[in-house]
Amino acid sequence: MMSVSNSFLQAGAYMRRRNAGLGLALALPLLFSTGLVAPVYAQESPKGGVELPATNPADALSAVQSIDPVSPQEALRRGAKAYYAGDKAAAIDPLNYAAQNGHGIAAWKLGRMYATGDGVPEDDYKAFHYFSQVLRRHGSDNPRGATAPFVANALVEIADYYMTGIAGSPIKADRARAVEVLNYAASYFGDAEAQFQLGLYYLDKDNADFSLRLAARWLKLAATKGHVNAQARFGELLFFSEGYPEVRLKGLKWITLAQMRSAGGDEDRNEHLRELLERANASAEEVDQDTAAQWAQAWMLRRGEMVAAAAVASDNE
Repeated sequence: MMSVSNSFLQAGAYMRRRNAGLGLALALPLLFSTGLVAPVYAQESPKGGVELPATNPADALSAVQSIDPVSPQEALRRGAKAYYAGDKAAAIDPLNYAAQNGHGIAAWKLGRMYATGDGVPEDDYKAFHYFSQVLRRHGSDNPRGATAPFVANALVEIADYYMTGIAGSPIKADRARAVEVLNYAASYFGDAEAQFQLGLYYLDKDNADFSLRLAARWLKLAATKGHVNAQARFGELLFFSEGYPEVRLKGLKWITLAQMRSAGGDEDRNEHLRELLERANASAEEVDQDTAAQWAQAWMLRRGEMVAAAAVASDNE
């Protein structure tokens, strides 16, 4: 049977949107002491953090009174049961009870629900609050532990909010904070989505930090982990970069792999990758195209993806 945490991670659409200087040495308390992430429940951070909405006592009391005294884990189980039964409104109170009693996965799930309007009115400010709660309590957890995927995703979400700000709230756009939070997720947790987002950041020529070297570094790390969009973008960077003909074949390999692995997924992404591969193949030798296809198939075979890809292709015929 799939565990509650694993089922939530898969159903929660792990990737929503989507200076390497901090790295592993960045301790999570620094995120709060520097105001990168504001302390949860504080009306105003004494160290320069942003103002967050305090928990409404009446709402908290209602959540506690609505369920029998149980452990946070049991409350999470009840919330998950209601959520997957389709009664998302009934899931809120037990999830909130679990979150208020220190369960990070419950806080993460509530953040995802408010971020996407999943069974609740979409509210980015509330989502920011719940994701901050995850980081406050679990941000220094073992990067190989059970909570790591949730913490890393919460970091990516917080960074995304800092990239754009949240309209009508104290959360203002602050790209420097966003990049530091992404660095923590990418370096300490090794999160592929954070690495991909950093790669895109350094590819943006409007940034003072524009760097093809850093972009390639982060995109390669994410691509190696299996991030399809990173594989496509890394391949595109290599293949179409002028003055580096020796890396064109490597770029074609990554583009071919991304296109193969996208089969059966998002149609818009599929169309983009098909066009990208066609554009690359138009200027590639046939022998290089064959080499790239063989390399991509071997890559997928090593990871047990070939059978699944063949099944998708058969379904689409």
